[in-house]
Amino acid sequence: MTTRVGVPAVEEVLAELAALEDPRMRAVNEAHGDDHGVNLSALRAVAKRLKTQQDLARDLWATGDTAARLLALLICRPKVFGHEELDTMLRQARVPKVHDWLVNYVVKKSPHAEELRVEWLPDPDPVVASAGWALTSDRVVKKPEGLDIPGLLDVIEDEMRDAPDRLQWAMNHTLAQIGIDHEEYRERAIGIGERLEVLKDYPTPPNCTSPFAPIWINEMVRRQQISP
Repeated sequence: MTTRVGVPAVEEVLAELAALEDPRMRAVNEAHGDDHGVNLSALRAVAKRLKTQQDLARDLWATGDTAARLLALLICRPKVFGHEELDTMLRQARVPKVHDWLVNYVVKKSPHAEELRVEWLPDPDPVVASAGWALTSDRVVKKPEGLDIPGLLDVIEDEMRDAPDRLQWAMNHTLAQIGIDHEEYRERAIGIGERLEVLKDYPTPPNCTSPFAPIWINEMVRRQQISP
């Protein structure tokens, strides 16, 4: 591959990422479904040095390598990607960390975010649908006007308990955000959480808030009430 002026070839970047590979880090990441062994702080340092490079980002994404794709998401221009391009990328992003960064670092900043949210929400692929719910959680907080919140609660109540893990997690996040940010729906959101008991027994480290929606909602509301 020919190096563009001032732009490293993909092979050079892949070699740098390979040099950062740590077998112990890979073992930790693979336990969470992420098939790479690069420390994310080191990855961010590489991104900081490279700065924004959209062409390189696209080339890195095309390799399919997880560390390269994570780096691509850090150096890309989120608003440049087209609607179909983002849809294709999302369907390619099966690794949890890549999926999470793509949605949060790129899609949420895209002018196509709302169109994609609406398209992805009912998608039969649960990984794709989880991205739709992640975008819905964001909108519940930042721009709830026009959202059918009672309808969202209906879907959560009917489908969350039996949803695959990643989709269930995203739906639960939306449920919690509705309860936290919308007092008029708080009682219903807590009630749904209590009835479904999704993530009720999720192992939560000390000093962290449980993802069980009733606990999560009550704790965040409590913090809001005591904040100056």
